[in-house]
Amino acid sequence: MSKRDCLNTSVQEPPLDYSFKSIHVIQDLVSEEPRTGLRPVKHSKSGKSLTQSLWLNNNVLNDIKDFSQVVSQLLQHPENLAWIDLSFNDLTSIDPVLTTFFNLSVLYLHGNSIIRLGEVNKLSVLPRLRSLTLHGNPIEEEKGYRQYVLCNLPRITTFDFSGVTKADRTTAEVWKRMNIKPKKVRIKQNVL
Repeated sequence: MSKRDCLNTSVQEPPLDYSFKSIHVIQDLVSEEPRTGLRPVKHSKSGKSLTQSLWLNNNVLNDIKDFSQVVSQLLQHPENLAWIDLSFNDLTSIDPVLTTFFNLSVLYLHGNSIIRLGEVNKLSVLPRLRSLTLHGNPIEEEKGYRQYVLCNLPRITTFDFSGVTKADRTTAEVWKRMNIKPKKVRIKQNVL
């Protein structure tokens, strides 16, 4: 990796934009041309994109199988991926592969079909995640939806395009004490 490539890889670069492409499977990204914006995405000498943002919104993805491999083919520095937009697809769960991108700070998953609120727990390992969207998924109808997410992802500063306030944090803590029972510690007894 050249120092120049590293310096040119930034969130300020335009995203690699595959939105509104009717993409069914992640592997299609390799043969699909990304959308062009006002500013072109810069590329390394090897032809890979020098961006930290990947937009896959408004497609028909129901899983993101092979996501890491495909992202490695598209981006010069996939480990620097900071923004992933998977909104308005057909995803029913949060794929654990998303938790391998430790520099991820923005993740849009709104308008999908995520049905289990517990899926959110997977994202707690992302140290830089600050902005998350989940509205428009069936989990939004769950009682305590916002409080649950804020309890499990305390570093989030923006949730569903709304800033997280001190009052939100307090409400989430109260909700947690009232609704989440601490795990019981089981002591194994030696049976002779």
